[in-house]
Amino acid sequence: MRARDLAEPYVSVSKGADAIEAVRLIVEQRLPGLLVTDSAGQPYAALPACDVVRTLVPGYVQEDGGLARVIDERHADHLCRALRGRTVADCLSVGRLFLPTAASDWAAVELAELMARSRSPLIAVVEQSDEDPGRLLGVITAARLLERLLQAV
Repeated sequence: MRARDLAEPYVSVSKGADAIEAVRLIVEQRLPGLLVTDSAGQPYAALPACDVVRTLVPGYVQEDGGLARVIDERHADHLCRALRGRTVADCLSVGRLFLPTAASDWAAVELAELMARSRSPLIAVVEQSDEDPGRLLGVITAARLLERLLQAV
């Protein structure tokens, strides 16, 4: 099975989209992350749900995990307020802006290696040709890849 056979249409948001609306998409559709597009609608980055969670946790708590124990539930329930007025681009990890991309003819083991190395729950599958150097065919999620690999068990 090749990447083109595993690729599926996937939810995407622009990097300028409202962060709270993006989180709603993740929650309502139970997604591992989102495909982020640039202003021209081209694939730009993967936004794993864990990166959104990282955005919610104050920096001082991330630096000293012990501080998480002193924040009471009343305050913890309001962590999503940190997303007010922020865009999807604000949630992308600094220095980790990437979109793992596979060619349409890649085999499952190549996809698994890329997903493991990049630690991304999404891989964009592109069809390359002389006319179009990167037309998006779809996305492969970790769940879809695992589903395929389990068929051999």
